Amino acid sequence: MQRIHEIPKLHAYRTPDAVCLYQQDGTSVSYGELWQSVQEAAQWLTIQGVRPGHRVMLVAENCAEHVALLFACSLIGAWPVGVNARLSATEIRAIAEHSEPFLLIFTTHCSPAAQQHAQAFGARPIKAPSFHKEDQYAIYRPDAAAEASGQAEQVATLVYTSGTTGAPKGVMVTHRGLLHFAGVSSQSRKLTPSDIAYAALPLSHIFGIATVLLATLYAGASLVLRARFDPQDLLKSFAQPGITILQGVPTMFVRLMDALPSERPETPKLRYVYTGGAALDPALKKRVEQRFGQPMHHGYGITEYAGSMFVTRIDAPRTDTSAGYAVDGVELMIVKEGKKISTPGVDGDILIRGPGVMLGYYRSPEQTRQALLSDGWLNTGDIGHVDADGALFLTGRSKDLIIRSGFNVYPLEIEAVLNAFPGIRLSAVVGKSASDGNEEVVAFYEAEHPDAIDHTALREFVAQRLAPYKRPSQYIYIEAIPTTASGKLRKEPLKSRFS
Repeated sequence: MQRIHEIPKLHAYRTPDAVCLYQQDGTSVSYGELWQSVQEAAQWLTIQGVRPGHRVMLVAENCAEHVALLFACSLIGAWPVGVNARLSATEIRAIAEHSEPFLLIFTTHCSPAAQQHAQAFGARPIKAPSFHKEDQYAIYRPDAAAEASGQAEQVATLVYTSGTTGAPKGVMVTHRGLLHFAGVSSQSRKLTPSDIAYAALPLSHIFGIATVLLATLYAGASLVLRARFDPQDLLKSFAQPGITILQGVPTMFVRLMDALPSERPETPKLRYVYTGGAALDPALKKRVEQRFGQPMHHGYGITEYAGSMFVTRIDAPRTDTSAGYAVDGVELMIVKEGKKISTPGVDGDILIRGPGVMLGYYRSPEQTRQALLSDGWLNTGDIGHVDADGALFLTGRSKDLIIRSGFNVYPLEIEAVLNAFPGIRLSAVVGKSASDGNEEVVAFYEAEHPDAIDHTALREFVAQRLAPYKRPSQYIYIEAIPTTASGKLRKEPLKSRFS
């Protein structure tokens, strides 16, 4: 295979009647039907004037049309720029101005948010058999220059980073990387055509594209495709059509735990539970495993790599919160102060090399040079260490590091303690500049019953588990900690409260 559209094409010819997508309205889409939609969408894009190397911006939420458009762009050599319709108008406009798409497509039939954006861009109905009658499009830059053929052939999609710490960047994700990881991920979960995976993670996010969509379709399995995560819908889907694979970011599982009944849910076919996209909290892992009676697997991936780089082994579930072991083709190097660290347990900057490394940041050569180092190494911006067995443990993001009294303070460690306190369901720790040039540790938290949180008891709980310099000086209740559309914690809005 050379491009990602060859995955559904293969199964369309082998098993055309097999179910590919289970939709929200109760209908399903077979592999044969999906491939027909892909071809029709590609033809429509070509008629509009889209050529290889052109960008096509998909303002969407998960639906069959979104899936077909991803593969249709691959078929004609265009670059899909998937953006979650729940982004603000300012964010959507900024990405459009940066990527300069030839046209924009809005999946308005499944997304009220997409409908609002469509109106802002003066979109009009799409009249083509592969689209829903309510979907719309707008020609944005008819003079947009197509990328040179060499680069155009390599890039499968532009994925814009979630922008948790600044302006989003367009990551050039390659066909090679996605195809390699689809096979690796499918194998790591032992997927077969009889599996049914749950897909509520946005297909505009690398987790949704690589781990959920492409890995599942690579095995000829099926997806329960949902525009948004709904715990009650998920509970129903365990029985019909019978979900076997459940994947999501940690915050999705936090919301799911809050919505579950006190007794163990009926999950007759569920065989694999996995979380990624952020560090795994031990308290959450324990809760999920108790409620589902399944080990909670974990992995480590970033937008700049086409899929997870580390995954726990399905046949050897871990009792800790390790992100597991390097997948096939991935090399790891831990670096501290410019020197490679070989000693187990010592934290340092995580550098990665492998077939999934991005081509670069689109139209951002300086940022590309900062991330892509010599000899193909990618600076992930994360901090962590490996144990003697080679398993990776994430310590935090370098940008989130707090300097307190000359010590390095990693928010993840503090959040793990706070999340274990009875009544706290989610926390986020940030640094606050102090007058002496130091930083204070400030903790925000969500609670099941805010009035029931005793701050004196909480401080005692923390004091028993953390050194003095790691203990928060403030505990601030917040109704809902802000997250990105893909479920990552957004700490910038919390930090801005102090500015």
